Amino acid sequence: MSNLFLVLLLVSFLCVIAGLIKPSLFKLQSRKKAGLIFGGSTVLFFVLFGITAPPTPATTAPVPVASTTVAQNIVSSTAPVTQTKKTVTPENPAPTPTPAPSTSQPPQSTSIPTQPAPQSPAPAPVPSETVSQENAIAKAMDYLNFSGFSHDGLVDQLVYDQFSHADAVYGADNCGADWNEQAAKKAQAYMSESAFSRGGLISQLEYDKFTQAQAEYGATAVGL
Repeated sequence: MSNLFLVLLLVSFLCVIAGLIKPSLFKLQSRKKAGLIFGGSTVLFFVLFGITAPPTPATTAPVPVASTTVAQNIVSSTAPVTQTKKTVTPENPAPTPTPAPSTSQPPQSTSIPTQPAPQSPAPAPVPSETVSQENAIAKAMDYLNFSGFSHDGLVDQLVYDQFSHADAVYGADNCGADWNEQAAKKAQAYMSESAFSRGGLISQLEYDKFTQAQAEYGATAVGL
């Protein structure tokens, strides 16, 4: 209920201000009349709000708590005092016998030799080359004895002979050829057939899939 009167109090206060500025908003003829009406309602709602407002709870003082240290001091002061009993030692104590040294030696531990675990037999050696790879090497050497070949040109020739590409590469890699010497051999065969310039011979050797360095080496080897 107090909240309702508080809202009405605020509305009446705003109406007082608006009525004093422009009384025509509330269809009143003068500011005085607006002030009397809305001012009286503001006072009324203020009184009602004060009556209906809930009382504020009174604060209770904290109850002092007895100090624990005082209680402990009281308990300790009332505790019975224990007396210590004084022990009397004889003037001539009997000598304590000393143990004789032991002559027995500790038993020696005997270790049982462990037998080595049996070793598994070594696996049979796997052949390093297949028959197809051996044939590719032999065929590559036959071609090199017949004419000069580049590495890639020899691979293409072996593939043409229906070797697999992997076997053809294996044969070219393991035939023991010196590709610079093969370029010189191929250049000499071209020079014996026709006349070439240095650039033309290098281009022809590169067409045969020699590298540029190998082609230049072959052209130099024949004097170009």
